[in-house]
Amino acid sequence: MLDNEKLEFWSISESRMLQELQATTEGLKGSESSERLKKYGANILKPKKRSDTLTLLLSQFKSPITLILLFAAGLAFFLHEPTDTIIIVAIILVSSLLGFWQEKGAADAFEKLLAAVQIRATVLRDGEEKEIPVEEIVPGDIIILNAGDIIPADCLIVDSKELFVSEATLTGETYPVEKTVGVLKAETPLAKRTNSLWMGTSVVSGNGKVLAVSTGKGTEFGKISDRLKLRPPETEFEKGISNFGYFLMEVTMLMVIAIFAINVYLQRPILDSFLFSLALAVGLTPQLLPAIISVNLSHGAREMAQKKVIVKRLASIENLGSMNLLCSDKTGTLTEGELQLQSFQDLKGEQNEKVLLYSSLNAYYQKGFENPIDRAILAQNKLDLAEYEKLDEIPYDFVRKRLSILVSKDGTNLMITKGALPNILEICSLAEAEPGKTVEIFELKERIEQQFEEFSEKGLRTLGVAYRQMDQQEKIKKEQETGMIFLGFLFFFDPPKPDIIKTIENMGQLGISLKIITGDNKFVAASISREIGLKNSKVLTGSELDKMSSEALMKQVNDNDIFAEVEPSQKEHIILAFKKSGNVVGYMGDGINDASALHAADVGISVDSAADVAKEAADIVLMEKSLDALVEGVKEGRKTFANTLKYVFMATSANFGNMFSMAGASLFLPFLPLLPTQILLINLLTDFPEMTIATDTVDREMVEKPRRWDIGFIRKFMLVFGITSSVFDYLTFGTLLFLLPGSIEEFRTGWFVESVISASMIVLVIRSRKPFFRSRPGKYLLLATVLTGFLTLAFPLTPFAAPFGFKPLPIQVILILGAIIGLYILTAETIKKFFYKKVKF
Repeated sequence: MLDNEKLEFWSISESRMLQELQATTEGLKGSESSERLKKYGANILKPKKRSDTLTLLLSQFKSPITLILLFAAGLAFFLHEPTDTIIIVAIILVSSLLGFWQEKGAADAFEKLLAAVQIRATVLRDGEEKEIPVEEIVPGDIIILNAGDIIPADCLIVDSKELFVSEATLTGETYPVEKTVGVLKAETPLAKRTNSLWMGTSVVSGNGKVLAVSTGKGTEFGKISDRLKLRPPETEFEKGISNFGYFLMEVTMLMVIAIFAINVYLQRPILDSFLFSLALAVGLTPQLLPAIISVNLSHGAREMAQKKVIVKRLASIENLGSMNLLCSDKTGTLTEGELQLQSFQDLKGEQNEKVLLYSSLNAYYQKGFENPIDRAILAQNKLDLAEYEKLDEIPYDFVRKRLSILVSKDGTNLMITKGALPNILEICSLAEAEPGKTVEIFELKERIEQQFEEFSEKGLRTLGVAYRQMDQQEKIKKEQETGMIFLGFLFFFDPPKPDIIKTIENMGQLGISLKIITGDNKFVAASISREIGLKNSKVLTGSELDKMSSEALMKQVNDNDIFAEVEPSQKEHIILAFKKSGNVVGYMGDGINDASALHAADVGISVDSAADVAKEAADIVLMEKSLDALVEGVKEGRKTFANTLKYVFMATSANFGNMFSMAGASLFLPFLPLLPTQILLINLLTDFPEMTIATDTVDREMVEKPRRWDIGFIRKFMLVFGITSSVFDYLTFGTLLFLLPGSIEEFRTGWFVESVISASMIVLVIRSRKPFFRSRPGKYLLLATVLTGFLTLAFPLTPFAAPFGFKPLPIQVILILGAIIGLYILTAETIKKFFYKKVKF
């Protein structure tokens, strides 16, 4: 991204790099950043192209069936069949434009939803810290990084403090790498460039100030992004759709080849036989399936957004609906999330102002990520902290589980450390038994453990506070966290949400079990679980997990509702064990240490206030940290899944039955039962009701429990209802041959009317397990069905009928066809009742 000769920025100093980029440590000016954004472009790997709309439009014509039909239209033109040519091209255009309109609307709606969960970065602009979208980062920007942030560009470090970065996305290195200011050799390999940061990696702990050098496609990640397989693994639903498509393709190809060969053998016109076979293929192929899925998913995403659930990956909606097990931390999800400092006690069990003062200094001066613990401490503090000057800090990380600061007052330097009680005790050699008096800590170990257990069983979260005088040192390192004096306890209370018991009951009614995975101690976890009504309070701790094999964990994991004292790396193991034992697992997390578990889950769920790395890893983002919002999201996911399956059922019943019937009829009739253009028109008209399926209402039974893709069930459905449809098709053949002997055009008109109306009406039957008159369809589906029926009856009376080879039907024929359709609906309704009794789904 530099204008002059190529420079390996890790091989030069930060001061020279600032000169090269014409930047300062105070950051760019607002006007200057705008100019650079125009010059270098947005900081994204895949720039939006103006041709996206055109690409989407052209993609509607890329299916093999459409291409063959276009070839057939050209063939008809050269054989001087202009009417057939115009009709085929018109139907292809109308069908493709409908698919384009649906998918374009879905894509636009999805882009708007993604904008709601934009990742932002803190930069210096005009000398002040400002939050901006990462897309607006430009070379020369000074970026402020803290734990949990995603690196938005390739950067050179200007300043850092205990800065550890996960680079697994680029280097594959499992452990975080420490990053410091420095100058390296130009030939230093990527994994060894400790003075540089790379786009797409993330801060694990510490903080820093860095200079953006390269953005967008100019970054290391950008250079290899085209070669990376960035697409997530297919969900179970996506695989099911693919298998269904291949299955229909095999059936279609066999039928097309057989029908074409037989019609040629019977010495019928080759062009008509070819077009008839192709038309059957169009009728059998669920051409709208990609559009229907896109529209269903985007409609579901919009509905979920209204309930404060933002979908980042559309395919995850089905997984959310199929989810039968949710793993979650307790803080902010099951509890209020705003900790209250209940007590600050010394070892005598008394309130101690020194404990409050030291913990307040630690909370006030720490510059890592904001957290509810520090907010709770500072809310209680009424002491004057201005007398103290901050000198240095060792940021919190998830290995040490503590945070240290160095402050100075009246020439005395003091290191104050707070953190998880066991991690504080391990660095203490003394304890302040009473003011001014210290003893060996082992003498008080039993009392400390007793206090810890007593308050934990009350549901209070316990932290420890320690200190140590540091002579005249103005810098501190992790290695100096030793030989400290234990001062006292901090006890925090995070009350359960008032409606959480009802919410958990609602989840249970939806077939979703809740599992708590927390880093808190087992006593606190068990106390909270009892308060929120979890029946199984059996706890599995992190230390117990370490002793288990993967096979043992898989066998025991379903018997536990609570996993406490869990390390970040163990969360992923728990999720994988749940998945291997046959569950569809959701994981809800918002912290830096949740990223791997979010990736491992079938559906990763985070919140808008989460750390960047967690929000980036999630499939679903909640705009408020509430299980109620998630419950509503699950319901919408199941509605979306149900409506998608409705289209699949439609494509495998009436459509398949009609096409199969035509193929069979063509073998014994002395003429083609329908002309190719008439079949294409049937296919187009029956698409109209199906396009409204995303707005259809869904029966409560389809939402009450998780459902998964079942290709075996769909095969059975296709056979039963396809054969039912064919029976009435052949009844229609016989009736028309009897009523209209020798009238080929009227025969085709009669079958056209029966095919379209029966295929449209059957939608109202198979869309629900209930009797069709007890399950109200969506208003758009009902309107489209009625309108399609009206257009079908009216079409033979219009001037357009003649080019298609249709003639008006006698009224008595229409009435008899109406009776056949009515009998078909009643028969399908009866068969449906017995089918769902025998076949479970």
